[in-house]
Amino acid sequence: MPFQEDAEKIEWRIHLKSPPREVYRMLATDEGRARFWAESANEREGTIHFEFPDGMIWQGRVLEAKPPHRFSVDYFGHSTVIFDVREDGEGGTDLFLTARSPVPEDREEEIPGWISVLMALKAAVDFGVDLRNHDPTRTWDQGYADN
Repeated sequence: MPFQEDAEKIEWRIHLKSPPREVYRMLATDEGRARFWAESANEREGTIHFEFPDGMIWQGRVLEAKPPHRFSVDYFGHSTVIFDVREDGEGGTDLFLTARSPVPEDREEEIPGWISVLMALKAAVDFGVDLRNHDPTRTWDQGYADN
């Protein structure tokens, strides 16, 4: 089976030792998102205002919020990003990410970009560590994975 074969979506899975409620809280709250995803990601009236280290801003609508199992948002290129949060049967979480309808010319960057986001989430929720450098001169566009 080829890797990421469906051009209409990107899919990743990650296992977290933290319980689903904690993982969901990281995705669905301003404080949680700021710990791993963006410099700030405040929600106002159903829209998340993402601000990234390089000054880039994105406003994405929350499409679905069903604690503690599903969180979905409109993201760059107007793709739909769905986080399915599932109990692993041992107190941890299996998180399934699906980015639907990514812009074809952005797909090559989005595939590893989601790995960066998911690994930062794992570090933050499971270990209380922020892997990002928070330096506007050292961002994804300059080739830094720790943006």
